[in-house]
Amino acid sequence: MASKFLSLACIRNENGSSSSRDLSARPHYPSMPKYPKGISIDDHDKNKRKEEEEEESYSESKSALFCVIGMTCSACAGSVEKAIKRLPGIKEAVVDVLNNRTQVLFYPDFINEETIRETIEDVGFEATLIEEELADRTFQVCRIRIKGMTCTTCSTTVESVLQGVHGVQKAQVALATEEAEIQFDPKIVNQNQLMETIENTGFEAILISVGEDMSKIHLEVEGVRIDESFRGIEKALWSILGVEDVEIEPILRKVSIAYKPDQTGPRNFIKAIESIENKRFKARIFPGGAGREPHKQEEIRQYKIYFLWSLVFTIPVFLTSMVFMYIPAIKHVLDAEVVNMLTIGELLRWILATPVQFIIGHRFYTGAYKALRHKSANMDVLIALGTNAAYFYSVFSVIRAATSPTFQGTDFFETSAMLISFIILGKYLEVLAKGKTSEAIAKLTDLAPDTAILLALDSEGNVMNEEEIDSRLIQKNDILKIIPGSKVAADGFVVWGQSHVNESMITGESRPVSKRKGDTVIGGTLNENGVLHVQATRVGSESSLSQIVRLVESAQMAKAPVQKFADRISKYFVPLVIILSFCTWLAWFLAGKFHAYPKSWIPSSMDSFQLALQFGISVMVIACPCALGLATPTAVMVGTGVGASQGVLIKGGQALESAHKVNCIVFDKTGTLTIGKPVVVNTKFLKRVPDFLELVAATEVNSEHPLAKAIVDYAKKCRGDDENQVWPEAHEFESITGHGVKATVKGKQILVGNKSFLQTSNVSVPADAEEFLAETEELAQTGILVSINEQVVGILAISDPLKPGAREAISILKSMNIESIMVTGDNWGTAKSIAKEVGIEKVYAEAKPDQKAGKIKELQNSGFIVAMVGDGINDSPALVAADVGMAIGAGTDIAIEAADIVLMKSNLEDVITAIDLSKKTFSRIRLNYIWALGYNILGIPIAAGVLFPSTRFRLPPWVAGAAMAASSVSVVCCSLLLKYYKRPKKLETLEIRGIQVE
Repeated sequence: MASKFLSLACIRNENGSSSSRDLSARPHYPSMPKYPKGISIDDHDKNKRKEEEEEESYSESKSALFCVIGMTCSACAGSVEKAIKRLPGIKEAVVDVLNNRTQVLFYPDFINEETIRETIEDVGFEATLIEEELADRTFQVCRIRIKGMTCTTCSTTVESVLQGVHGVQKAQVALATEEAEIQFDPKIVNQNQLMETIENTGFEAILISVGEDMSKIHLEVEGVRIDESFRGIEKALWSILGVEDVEIEPILRKVSIAYKPDQTGPRNFIKAIESIENKRFKARIFPGGAGREPHKQEEIRQYKIYFLWSLVFTIPVFLTSMVFMYIPAIKHVLDAEVVNMLTIGELLRWILATPVQFIIGHRFYTGAYKALRHKSANMDVLIALGTNAAYFYSVFSVIRAATSPTFQGTDFFETSAMLISFIILGKYLEVLAKGKTSEAIAKLTDLAPDTAILLALDSEGNVMNEEEIDSRLIQKNDILKIIPGSKVAADGFVVWGQSHVNESMITGESRPVSKRKGDTVIGGTLNENGVLHVQATRVGSESSLSQIVRLVESAQMAKAPVQKFADRISKYFVPLVIILSFCTWLAWFLAGKFHAYPKSWIPSSMDSFQLALQFGISVMVIACPCALGLATPTAVMVGTGVGASQGVLIKGGQALESAHKVNCIVFDKTGTLTIGKPVVVNTKFLKRVPDFLELVAATEVNSEHPLAKAIVDYAKKCRGDDENQVWPEAHEFESITGHGVKATVKGKQILVGNKSFLQTSNVSVPADAEEFLAETEELAQTGILVSINEQVVGILAISDPLKPGAREAISILKSMNIESIMVTGDNWGTAKSIAKEVGIEKVYAEAKPDQKAGKIKELQNSGFIVAMVGDGINDSPALVAADVGMAIGAGTDIAIEAADIVLMKSNLEDVITAIDLSKKTFSRIRLNYIWALGYNILGIPIAAGVLFPSTRFRLPPWVAGAAMAASSVSVVCCSLLLKYYKRPKKLETLEIRGIQVE
């Protein structure tokens, strides 16, 4: 698993036990030289390597594939999947009944393949591990834009076709975003074949991105006259280390390069292109974008043009059939006969309606053909059938009138023309509204500044030159100048300067954050009052902004389980409507033929056949599968976008649907209920030692332990907070994990650690020290003993302060009838003290990572819908096991795969926001379904004429078409109301009182 979690440390306490602490403290750079000399990102990262190696064992999940014999139906698959997911350490399980296979993602530290195999056999099926299938397989993810989908039937058709391609592990197709996200094995299939598959299905495919570990840049090359030049450019680019792929479009003079940002960058590509063939080529960033917005604007423009042209022809048709007939002079001209009984009015309507039917309405024919070719039926089928019935009956009527001296018929050209015009208007309004549902991504993308100031340094590290460049040309390790009022151009860390940075646009934190040398900054945030020099560490697809955008896009792609309801209905909806339409026509036709109703019911301009035909067409066109298909995804899109703007990243519909049911929340302690940065809060001297803090700091400065850092920081502050403090040299340094450290400083033997460490080192702990240790534990503090030459001379009390607002957040959850429980790896004394302070009654302490996951399973088996809130790598199994995993993580630590929801501000109040937003979003989904289903349930009978016998009210086909178009727009607009979401008033009260997490 590619997750990145906050650093894990073992807290040393006085009784010798080790407990897991997860610290989100600012990175420490003890070995980083003064700027501007010798700047190196290696120095910045060096102190994290050891922790990252320890994290790997937890953060990497493993995949196993089993052959399962004996499954016959979905119920069998469900029982196997349920049994596997109950096991601790399971991330995901997917059962394929057709191929008798089960794929399981799991954490190998907590469970193995044999246990999973035995569990499957306990359910009653024969299971065999397929060793070689997924061991060395590397999957890639590509995103493809799909143009031409109109309803849920289209998206499910494409999705099923993609999932049937050999080598595709997973495919998701979203109707609302008109995109597909496909996970595939590049050794078996590539993105071009996937695009070809989509196009064979009948839709247009446009590649958005491939792979997650590469960045991509598009360059325009000037000066190219022959194809041979492009071959030279391609050869030059392939010679650059880190280039993964080169694509050339000669007509557009466009070169697309996929590359690894830690090895090369776009300025290297421009330099390589411009250095060949006597520097006659010029390269620059390709104008325009390849994102979602340009294509969306093009779609809106096309629908607008279609609609305007349809009006040009439809308005005259409407006037000649419904307005001019009441103006005697004009009516006389229109009723003039041309050939036999064929009138000028009928001929004009035929001429005007034909372009609308076959040119403007060609998209409906195309869509219907694509659907029918794959044995499915969508909205286009209904529209094509309805308009064709009206148009070709009218053509029949006109031809018969032209060939008969006595036939007087009625044409329905206005019906087909107005139907198409109203439906295109509805689609135009729909794409406008759908565009607003994805505004969150557009706003996030716009946060990146257009330009950046690049600093050139000499060999001594002095600034030699400043150059303004396109921000897309920034490369890793570049030094950038950030002036007051400008945006930070890339993720990195401050190497010089001091300022305050407003990070609210990324983290949601409203207060500006102080930044100085060594502090990390996030691309897209706003520098307020000072000049900063920043070394870029993450660029392109690696940046925090790109990760957030990718998370929101993935969330909007993911389907909520409730969406399956609409998918099931869509399979049968259109065929059922066609049958109902035919039955309606047949019933009214037979009723008229056998005089089952009085002739007075028939309008003077029609006969019984034409009346029946109008009823049948109305039923066909009023039914709206689009509204059902858009009910869930549009609400999820808006909800996840609103969450992102509030600093709450919700990973899709599954998380939203589960979160609104949560009735029990399990909290980790360190870094979740507490700040996660230990500080020295008290010191007790048993003997006077003049250089006590100097000796302790000289010993602890060699340790990477969080408590050691707290002690060193405390010593620095006591000596004037000198950033470049020099401590005496420590000899014979030794660190005993979970206990303490020892060294010889100035000829004195120093021991710093917990009680058991000193006792095993033959140092007796006096009674007054024991009493002080007991007091610290009651206060939720950790006592660290200091021994000099085998005598205890002092005790340092270290505390991890409670987060501001934690107590109030727990109180609000209690008022929402949500039970709060603490599960922590810390000792019982500290855990109980913290729980009492925040108001949590149930506490489980000294729990290992697998035990945390086990406790989650116990609560679920007791009937609770459980959310887990944690921030550490040790919480990952519990985050996965919970119904909803909420990860506390700010800024550059947002990419936490194990969680369903990421709380970027690290505020506990955002737990409440996440649950409340999920309830509001799911309420909107329900309302959408009520509207969409209610519209069809009421509209179809009215269109079929149930009110006609008693009221003589009938729904003309063009009105039915307008109603159908309006239903889709209304569902999208209903979802858009979520944009005005307000957090619960109780949280606003906390803000007014000034309770905020710093």
